[in-house]
Amino acid sequence: MGFLKQEVPVIDFETWSQGTRAEKIKPMARHWAEVGFGTPVVLHLFYVVKILLYVFVGALFGLATKGIDGFTNIGSWWSEPIVYEKAVLYTMLFEVVGLGCGFGPLNNRFWPPMGSILYWLRPKTIRLPPWPNIVPLTKGDSRGPVDVVLYAALIVMLVVALFSDGTGPIPELGTTVGLLPTWQIATVVALLALAGLRDKVIFLAARGEVYGAFAVAFLFSGVDVIIAAKLVCMAIWIGAATSKLTRHFPFVISTMMSNSPVMRPKFLKRMFFAKFPEDLRPGRMSHILAHFSTAIEGLVPLALFFSHGGWPTAVAAFVMVCFHFGILSAIPMGVPLEWNVFMMFSVLSLFVAHAQIGITDITSPWPILLFLALATTVVLGNTVPRKVSFLPGMRYYAGNWDTTLWCVKPSAEAKIEQNLVTIANMPAAQLEKFYGSKEAAQIPIFMGYAFRAFNTHGKALFTLAHRAMAGQNEDDYSITDGERICSMAIGWNFGDGHMHNEQLINAMQTRCQFEPGEVRVVLLDGQPIHRQRQAYRLVDAATGEFETGYVNVADMVNRQPWDDTLPVHVTSERRAGAQRPGE
Repeated sequence: MGFLKQEVPVIDFETWSQGTRAEKIKPMARHWAEVGFGTPVVLHLFYVVKILLYVFVGALFGLATKGIDGFTNIGSWWSEPIVYEKAVLYTMLFEVVGLGCGFGPLNNRFWPPMGSILYWLRPKTIRLPPWPNIVPLTKGDSRGPVDVVLYAALIVMLVVALFSDGTGPIPELGTTVGLLPTWQIATVVALLALAGLRDKVIFLAARGEVYGAFAVAFLFSGVDVIIAAKLVCMAIWIGAATSKLTRHFPFVISTMMSNSPVMRPKFLKRMFFAKFPEDLRPGRMSHILAHFSTAIEGLVPLALFFSHGGWPTAVAAFVMVCFHFGILSAIPMGVPLEWNVFMMFSVLSLFVAHAQIGITDITSPWPILLFLALATTVVLGNTVPRKVSFLPGMRYYAGNWDTTLWCVKPSAEAKIEQNLVTIANMPAAQLEKFYGSKEAAQIPIFMGYAFRAFNTHGKALFTLAHRAMAGQNEDDYSITDGERICSMAIGWNFGDGHMHNEQLINAMQTRCQFEPGEVRVVLLDGQPIHRQRQAYRLVDAATGEFETGYVNVADMVNRQPWDDTLPVHVTSERRAGAQRPGE
């Protein structure tokens, strides 16, 4: 990795450019295994500075509270419950305006480096309601004044709460400062819910399954606030660990560690693969680390929750802080950096500073009911992944997500640029502008393909792309990860195929009126935890779904990243380009 320049693969561009997609991915994958994306060091330092600013500004909001004084006297106030409340609301604000997950070049956002607030305060951008046929007054896919007002009100209310003081002494929590006024928390929860029912992307971007759940916990009283917050942490950790009990997670480990800016020696990176350079499936080291980290995430929180101080709490807290720091130091793609900092603070603020408060101190059933609601969502997310986003399903880092791959003709790209209300350009155009030419942009494009192909689902996506473009000249299409389309079209993305499925396809079709064959999309569901297969759909934007089927996980985990010849099991099909049923 260079300090100012990306370390790119050394190839004969003319020869390389004449190969098939699989042949082009192969040298990119080998480069990734030794170097990662090759991100310049200065860019990683940029994210480090961003993390430090996040912490600094968060501390300032804590100090804006009456009764909390002294930046250099942090030891006297860091464990105040109101400081934790403000940390939650501040991080929700940080995320929902677009500064958190998915920010900047490491999420392929070059200019502007964020979407979110730039889209969601702008009328006529695309919105995606979660249940438009069930929840009244949520139908439609165009952002209107009501949506803008709800989003703006959420931001304003978060800022108001961050500058508010506590309500006074609460002896059972050992605080004289108190907690934030309940009406403020209730207003934030209500606005987040209303905005989310109109546009699920806002709820997901605010990380509603995390910070929204904590905000609900703050509606309780006395020790139940702390107990409920601890239970939210438990749901996050154990839910995330549960989702990793599949064959996908070692692929995440090998891909993430080879891209780590901390672990720089190439010989160490190679150790995470079976036999570099011929066999780039995860090696023994990846499997060991995958199992070990899953055990930590699933078991250590139990010790943290049920111990009440002393060395068991100290050891468990140390392990969990190290766990999150390990993820943070890898600066993973998608950059969920502040979330990991927040979780480290949660360990200290909830489980160390309030170790004496445990489940036996509970005074109402509400904390238990909140935990059960989160646990139920986790179960549904792991058993029916098409119905539940991987975020509320707590399938973080699991490598088992709903994904899409878009095959787009130049004529369709022109329609998108002309008809969608967006801030950013099409992904390829952004890369061409950033790297200086269409030819130079091919390297990062195929490095992106390699990243996707290192994950199990990537092999299925590229295999199914051939079927999606059947009957067409594949050279006529640009192959674009659904994440990039999502980022451009709706202003935020974070690895969640639920935001670029048929709902987004239909919204774009309404605006762009694609012709049959102009846009073909591969949609791959996540793996239900109790089944060893993943369902797929092939969709033509103009004429609808034309093929469904599944791929077996066993075939995905035994192939090389560049292999796009997986066995495909078709369950239904009709001629691509034929009219939708009923038309």
